[in-house]
Amino acid sequence: MVKIDSITELKNPKFIKPIQINYTLNDTPKIWEAVIAHDSVAILLWHEEKRAFILVKQFRAPVLNSNKVDGMMYELCAGIIDKDASNIQIAKEEIFEECGYDVPLERIQEVSTFYTSVGISGTQQTLYYAVCNDSMKINEGGGLIEEDIEVIYIPLEDAKAFMFDETYKKTSGLLMAFYWFFDNKGF
Repeated sequence: MVKIDSITELKNPKFIKPIQINYTLNDTPKIWEAVIAHDSVAILLWHEEKRAFILVKQFRAPVLNSNKVDGMMYELCAGIIDKDASNIQIAKEEIFEECGYDVPLERIQEVSTFYTSVGISGTQQTLYYAVCNDSMKINEGGGLIEEDIEVIYIPLEDAKAFMFDETYKKTSGLLMAFYWFFDNKGF
């Protein structure tokens, strides 16, 4: 069980920067609070031998803060773009770090780039699709030491029911990726 011990204002944040945007719309001055944040990559992983999607179940403190769930979210493997590397290279590294698979770059396909968190940050996320198999499994994954990640396999035959089962707390990017898969991969 996780509980919030305290919430404090950030003085020197590492990953985000709160800002106020002053703008004029239809000759009327306006103000909006926002956050400058990193863009990201997300990867829909398909395990061809298991005929299953590989997802991560990850603790997300902001969701716990909403008092709606225990903080555990079902998500695509993903990561922020915070270094000098191509987006596809960052996607490859995230697959290895979070899920334990060493997927060759040529097996990672770009699907689309879209905006996320448009009311607060307006960051972009690039969605990739990758096919993997047991020969690419190097370790158990699990992410970085400060992360709490469990690798989850969702069999193809359960995926559509999973999409609409609200007991599984999911991100909109995961749902979009599943829709893309079913529309484009002929399953």
